[in-house]
Amino acid sequence: MSFQVLGNTKSLLQKQRETYVLAEKLIAKGEDSLFFKQIKSIKKYPLYPFIQYQWLQENLDQKNKIQAFLNQYKKTRYARPLKYKWQIYLAKKNHWSTYIKHYQASKNTKLQCYYLWARYKTGYKTKSIKDARKLWVVGRSQPKECDPIFKVLKDSPYFTKKLIWQRFRAALSKGNVGLAKYISRSLSKAEQKKTKLWLRVHAKPSRVENIKIVRQHAHSHLIFAHGIERLARRDIVKAVHVWDSGKKHFKVKKEKTQFIERKLAMALALDRNKTAYSRLNQLPKLDEEAKQWRVRAALRSLDWSHVKQSIAKLSKKSKSEERWKYWLARALDKTGQSEKAKNIYAQLAKERSYYGYLSADKLNKNYQLANNPVQVSKKTLDTFKQKNDFRVVAELIEVNQIDEAKRQWWYSVNKLSKADILVAAKYAQQLQWKQVPIYTIAKAKYWDDVPLRFPLAYQHLVNKNAELQGLNPAVIYGLIRRESAFNENAQSPVGARGLMQIMPRTGRQIAKNLKEKWHKKKSLFNPEINLKYGSYYYKKMLTQFNGNYVLAAAAYNAGPHRVKRWLPEKQELAADIWVETIPYKETRGYVSAVLTYALIYQKQLKQNILTMDGFMGRVFSSQKLVKL
Repeated sequence: MSFQVLGNTKSLLQKQRETYVLAEKLIAKGEDSLFFKQIKSIKKYPLYPFIQYQWLQENLDQKNKIQAFLNQYKKTRYARPLKYKWQIYLAKKNHWSTYIKHYQASKNTKLQCYYLWARYKTGYKTKSIKDARKLWVVGRSQPKECDPIFKVLKDSPYFTKKLIWQRFRAALSKGNVGLAKYISRSLSKAEQKKTKLWLRVHAKPSRVENIKIVRQHAHSHLIFAHGIERLARRDIVKAVHVWDSGKKHFKVKKEKTQFIERKLAMALALDRNKTAYSRLNQLPKLDEEAKQWRVRAALRSLDWSHVKQSIAKLSKKSKSEERWKYWLARALDKTGQSEKAKNIYAQLAKERSYYGYLSADKLNKNYQLANNPVQVSKKTLDTFKQKNDFRVVAELIEVNQIDEAKRQWWYSVNKLSKADILVAAKYAQQLQWKQVPIYTIAKAKYWDDVPLRFPLAYQHLVNKNAELQGLNPAVIYGLIRRESAFNENAQSPVGARGLMQIMPRTGRQIAKNLKEKWHKKKSLFNPEINLKYGSYYYKKMLTQFNGNYVLAAAAYNAGPHRVKRWLPEKQELAADIWVETIPYKETRGYVSAVLTYALIYQKQLKQNILTMDGFMGRVFSSQKLVKL
């Protein structure tokens, strides 16, 4: 009997899916009457709200239907995007009263500007103009939807010279020179002349060296400070010299002076300058980031006493982190307190982490995997799947709308308790999604389900390319895990694509090197091509940097040109110190993650070849690089 019911249910679902697919086609054809006739039979189908949403976003003039939908389905994923599209529609149609009625405070600039204009058009002119000043006085161009309210602002007595200068400065601080020049046109001709020196200093910051000319300007202290900030990015040594010798000639406010002093000290540290430690030490007040860079500056100078002193001045929270425990142990070991160092190493060696594995090598101990997979019963999992949000996910998969299913997934997961997130992660694993289980379980901050967090996906291709390039497959896995977490369709903001995040121009060059036909950038989403090119490129970096895994990983992330710039000029440096003092936070985290993941994957692959100590080695000057 139960089997028969299950069969009937499955049959009903199949019919509902077919109706849903047909309804989507009817929306595309604009056959509204037939559409509504069809969807009457799927009111209890999980995707019923979604099909309604799809019709409504194409029919934004249906005020009553939209309001009814927003009331009935306000807790669904579709309410927010529909309301946004409807608000844009109302504004474009000048339905200001309705717009105001349904407006809620938003961070979206378009909606904010429309709201101010709606208020202006419905009688609240002065208040709207005054409020528009906050949106106008920013260092970037605002969307065209702001033009109407900005126009009346400019024609009002609230559009002052002070306001114009404020936006001019904001634009230059953001590097938006074109906007700054445009804004300056709102000033009088006499005032416009004052902007010219400021713009010249922005273009060529070294002009602040000419103290006499800068001092003649009404905003001399601001121009001097701006020039120093700009110069610090190009030539930190010169910036420090000009600031130290010239600041007495300008009345730079105390708060701004402290800001610049910190900026210069931090820039020296990031530039690995020998004076960084003393400069940071001279700051009257250090925030936590500056305190941490004081430790790094001492590390770079190999001054272990200063390392200990600087760690002692970190916050309690920072001192509890593995990173600073490890460096304290290193400093203790280097200053004759080896027993104390061993105690810290022993504590850290229990962890499955970069500093844990570094510490394990110090004591010649085995690496900890700490594998403790989440246990979820079939009954619990089956119950979880019946949650409405996840029935929607399942149906989107069934109708082959995978991207939509994943969007629904993240919307749903963000509403779950920690316990349910763990169940969701196991469900995602059951769905054979690769990236989704990794990021889902991370939301519960559960790190010990190793097979889930470090899956052995694409194993045939990984092994094939590892053999082809003479690499350990665990290293390739470490790169994939950090680059894309196994999302073959991953695309970064700068355009890197696929499993190993290859830039199209790099892919084109690799294809040329391999004497293969380049099949355009979309080919990088093909796992076979991506893994081939990514493995080839990493091996190239490894060869260029004399087999140094640390430098090769850094070069894969930040580019070989930057890594060359970060190398010691003369003296060699321990690799762990070099990694810790990489100027880019992202690259520091990237290198440590790739190496750690490689060792975790080694355990997954049941190998015992790679070691963190073997990865580390020494970092030499660029003179010893292999020329390719």
